[in-house]
Amino acid sequence: MMEMQFSDFVTVGFNQIINNLAKIYYRWGQHADVVIRMPTGGGVGAGPFHSQSTEAWFTHTPGLKVVYPSTPDDAKGLLIAAFEDPNPVMYFEHKALYRSVSGMVADGYYNVEIGKARLVQSGDDLSMITYGSGVHWALEYSQQNPSVSIEILDLRTLLPLDYEAIAATVRKTGKVMVLHEDVLFGGIGGEISAWIMEHCFEYLDAPVLRCGSLDTAVPFAIELEEQFLAKSRLADTVKQLMAY
Repeated sequence: MMEMQFSDFVTVGFNQIINNLAKIYYRWGQHADVVIRMPTGGGVGAGPFHSQSTEAWFTHTPGLKVVYPSTPDDAKGLLIAAFEDPNPVMYFEHKALYRSVSGMVADGYYNVEIGKARLVQSGDDLSMITYGSGVHWALEYSQQNPSVSIEILDLRTLLPLDYEAIAATVRKTGKVMVLHEDVLFGGIGGEISAWIMEHCFEYLDAPVLRCGSLDTAVPFAIELEEQFLAKSRLADTVKQLMAY
């Protein structure tokens, strides 16, 4: 295992990850048993070089696995699962969650299966498919707006995706939002939205909406960063989806 402070700086090792680690098994049948931990994300006023969401760079690369826990117990379980997995695993941990989220973690040895999403809460009106900080944004919005029955699905793993869990929540509510902190264009939300439209269209009562951050650099100023982050557009996106 190695840790890279911060995920923004992974670009200096991009060739080694994308062209070496990800392809070793394909080329030689040799496992690349490596875990790369990377603090990621914004919300702490750290500016454009320490706050980017870089996970989508790696979900495009066959041979890698990408995990992104949102809770302390998942953080431990997914890290152990990453150690056990013989493939290279990119392990993203949101640095703002270090300071803002706490929870009970079992003392014993356990893992959380890579590739399995977690149903955070059930709902009937709409589904929020999200991960990382988005899980906590979704929960906060749901608690503040009890009149809307929101189902929240925490992906936990971005590569491979849990398509079975995604399809199940689409079939249940018929209205879906993909929420992520990453910038909107080129984020994984576009891929998930496309898959839903291709495979679950008959269950939809509205277009799949995406809620992501602005397609700009991450500002230093806290007030500007708050406007940059997807959370600032969450309420409007919910209203748009519910009104359809």
